[in-house]
This record gives sequence, C-alpha cells and structure tokens, in this order.
Amino acid sequence: QVQLVESGGGLVQPGGSLRLSCAASGSILRIATMGWYRQAPGKERELVVAITSGGSTNYADSVKGRFTISRGNAKNTVYLQMNSLKPEDTAVYYCHAWSTETYSGSYYSELWGQGTQVTVSS
Repeated sequence: QVQLVESGGGLVQPGGSLRLSCAASGSILRIATMGWYRQAPGKERELVVAITSGGSTNYADSVKGRFTISRGNAKNTVYLQMNSLKPEDTAVYYCHAWSTETYSGSYYSELWGQGTQVTVSS
C-alpha cells in the first residue's frame, strides 16, 4: 500500500522560511504529478503548487516568487521551500500525488498525505 508521509511543518515568524518534505512509501514505479495543497481554518483546500515528472510547475499566484517546489532524484519525493512567509500562509499543508503506479501493478489516481501544520506568527 502506498502512503504519502510529510514532514517539516512548524511555527515560524513572518519573513521566515520552512521546508516541507513528502515521500511516497511503497514500491513506486512512477508518479505523474506531485504537489501541495493547503487549507486554512474556515477556508476551502487550495492548490499551492504542482510539479510533473518532467519538471513543469504550476504555482498559485499567492506564492509565486516565494515558494519553490522540487522533486527528488528518486521521483517519489517532493519538497516545498517556503521563503518570505506571511501570516496568511498559515494552514495545514497536504502533499498530493496524481497517477501513481507501483511495480506490483497497483494504480492510484490520487493520494493524500496526512497534513502538516504551518503557522506563521510573531
């Protein structure tokens, strides 16, 4: 069974930085696209950024120039470098994977991580 495991959340002051990591466990053959969503209290979950296996990215306007997504060499990991953090970035951040295939022949159209809290506050 494939799972997404996130790490790296926490409390940071405005203007600070955090790096989130997400790794897909299991015998992964390929993952087409990985990304990050976030959900703030009382708001809907929104896409922050996604990256394809070929390296194409799609950033939300609110994070362009401040956040950078990257995929690890193993292609089953994804990182989110968050700089110049603002209080409005406070949310639970969820790792997401589209179109995951395993060596055993299993296919998952979508996978979600458990979420990691990011709080930006002085």
